[in-house]
Amino acid sequence: MCVCDSGLTAVSTYLLTKELWSAGAGLFAACFIAIVPGYISRSVAGSYDNEGIAIFALQFTYYLWVKSVKTGSIFWACLAALSYFYMVSAWGGYVFIINLIPLHVFALLVMGRYSNRLFTSYTAFYILGLLFSMQIPFVGFQPIRTSEHMAASGVFVLLIAISALKYIQSFLSKAEFKYFFVFAALATAGLVFCTVVALTYAGVIAPWSGRFYSLWDTGYAKIHIPIIASVSEHQPTTWFSFFFDLHILVTTFPVGLWYCIKEINDERVFVVLYAISAVYFAGVMVRLMLTLTPVVCILSGVAFSRLLELFLKEEDNPMQDSDDASDSTNMYDKLQK
Repeated sequence: MCVCDSGLTAVSTYLLTKELWSAGAGLFAACFIAIVPGYISRSVAGSYDNEGIAIFALQFTYYLWVKSVKTGSIFWACLAALSYFYMVSAWGGYVFIINLIPLHVFALLVMGRYSNRLFTSYTAFYILGLLFSMQIPFVGFQPIRTSEHMAASGVFVLLIAISALKYIQSFLSKAEFKYFFVFAALATAGLVFCTVVALTYAGVIAPWSGRFYSLWDTGYAKIHIPIIASVSEHQPTTWFSFFFDLHILVTTFPVGLWYCIKEINDERVFVVLYAISAVYFAGVMVRLMLTLTPVVCILSGVAFSRLLELFLKEEDNPMQDSDDASDSTNMYDKLQK
C-alpha cells in the first residue's frame, strides 16, 4: 500500500509542478521525491503509516486546487474537494490544507488579483469540502466549531463580500464607492471579529488547542503539555536534520523559490506561501519535515529545469551560418556554368 501511494505521490508531484512551471521541472520534482530521505522514511514497504498515504492526498489536492484556480472550472474545484475529503479521512494534518488554501485566496485578494475564477474555485471547494469533511466520524462538527477552521470561514465570507462590492461598484460613482467600501469593510470586519469572540466565549467555538500553541511557542508544550514535548518527533528540528533529510535540495530549493517570485502569477503565489509556511513549521517540529519535503522537491525541480534551459540552449553560430551561405552560393554558381 505504501509503495503504491509513493508512486502516486511522484505522479501527483509531477502534475503539480507541471501546472506551476513546466513538464521538465515536473520530471525533476518527481525524481527527487522518489529518492529524498525526508519522504521515503515514511513511505517504505512495511511501515504502513497513514502519513505515507496523506502526502499523496496533500499533493493531489494542491494540484487540483491550482488547476481550478487557473481554469475557474467548478469541475476541478469539486475534484479538489473530493481529494480533500480523502486527506481528511487519512491524516489529521488536513488542517494544513484548509488553512493554506484560504491563505492563498487572502493573499491574492490583498494583491488585487481578485477574479471570477478565484471566486468560483474557492466557494465550490469550501462548501463541498466542508460538507465532505463533516462526514468523517472523528472530525464531526469540528470544521464549524474549532478555531483552527475559522480562517477558511472568514476568507469565504470576505470573498463573498468583495464579490458583492464588485457588483455594487457598477451602480456607484468612484467617490461614493470609496466611502461605501471603507464603511462596509470596517463594519464587516468588526462584526466578524465580535461574532467569533462571542461564540468562543460562549463555548460554541472551541479555543485553540495546545498542539496549535506549541507550533508558535516551542516552550508551550514543555510547560503545559509534557506528554507532547516528550515525543522526539515533536522537538524543534536541528540543522543536521535538514541536511540529512533533504541533501543537496537544501541549496537548490531557494533558487526555485526565487524564480517563482521573479515570475509570479496566481498559481506561483500559492507555492511561495506553501514554501514559506512549510519551512517555518518544519523548523518548529521534526515531524513536520514531511510537509516540507514535497515543496522542496517542487522548487528544486524548477531550479534544475531552469538551469538546464540556460546551459543546454542551442546558440546560433554566425560563422557556421556564413560558411553554409557561401557554400550554397558557390554551388549555385557552378550549376549556372
